[in-house]
Amino acid sequence: MKKVVIGMSGGVDSSVSAYLLKEQGYEVIGVTLNQHLEENSKDIEDAKKVCDRLGIIHEVVNIRKDFENIVIKYFLDGYKSGKTPSPCVICDDEIKFKILFEVANKYKAEYVATGHYTSVEYSETFSKYLLKSVHSIIKDQSYMLYRLAPEKLERLIFPLKPYSKQEIREIALKIGLEVHDKKDSQGVCFAKEGYKEFLKENLKDEIVKGNYIDKEGNILGEHEGYQLYTIGQRRGLGINLSKIVFITEIRAKTNEIVLGEFSELFTNEIELINYKFAVEFEKIKDLNLLARPRFSSTGFYGKLIKNSDKIYFKYNEENAHNAKGQHVVFFYDNFVVGGGEIK
Repeated sequence: MKKVVIGMSGGVDSSVSAYLLKEQGYEVIGVTLNQHLEENSKDIEDAKKVCDRLGIIHEVVNIRKDFENIVIKYFLDGYKSGKTPSPCVICDDEIKFKILFEVANKYKAEYVATGHYTSVEYSETFSKYLLKSVHSIIKDQSYMLYRLAPEKLERLIFPLKPYSKQEIREIALKIGLEVHDKKDSQGVCFAKEGYKEFLKENLKDEIVKGNYIDKEGNILGEHEGYQLYTIGQRRGLGINLSKIVFITEIRAKTNEIVLGEFSELFTNEIELINYKFAVEFEKIKDLNLLARPRFSSTGFYGKLIKNSDKIYFKYNEENAHNAKGQHVVFFYDNFVVGGGEIK
């Protein structure tokens, strides 16, 4: 019997995933990663109940220290530098899957599984296993996992590949799991009260009021601190002008926020940093790729460009979705071929 270690969040997706794996004949080991200060959160209790119900091993791994040093630091540093960070992308790569594979190796388990709605399939075009979007583009979660190393992909199982969310809830209800109607987690897991409150609590005196300005430098009003805002924002600015304006630039060094027209957010080229490719750059540089510059984006087509040691993506058409710090993920024929952070 082959072993699989599955990440158990205490939610309905991972719970049903564990059930499906057991039904398929795997020896299943449930692992819950605890980033909270308390030893027993409701999510941990729910995960343990499900594992007991299914008759599988359940292990809790405390990741608080790494979570603070890597994910929370990345989140705070991003906003301090005027960016819009994507902490979940970094967490999945550098913490969650890293630990799940460590636990799998400890148990000599061949596979690792999670309750993500995505798939790993063999690409004939690139002759390797890659993440593949198999759900509607903004519900598929391959975007979040683009940084995973190719050698990990071959050991991954995503049991929810053929199912919709509604079908998973129906299965949970049918087999008597209490989490069948548990609400999906919303927003950033470590900022339950909202990202602004989290930033205020952690950055404290670093957040000071500053000026809204236009692109000519004229003062338009006062903001609460540049760290509390994001590029493209138009609501919650606390300023009354005769026209609708958007945040077009955040100047961290001077604590100034530039307001302007929506059209000023449009660009047809972005530079990438902190990038990772699942396919050799030479194989994809001339392809017409679908780029998703944020998780909620349905994507825009274009091509990758390498200029000396810098990598850019040139869109076929301009769009306004490119905030510094967000991750753009590239797809070809629904396969994830790479991605990076928008500089």
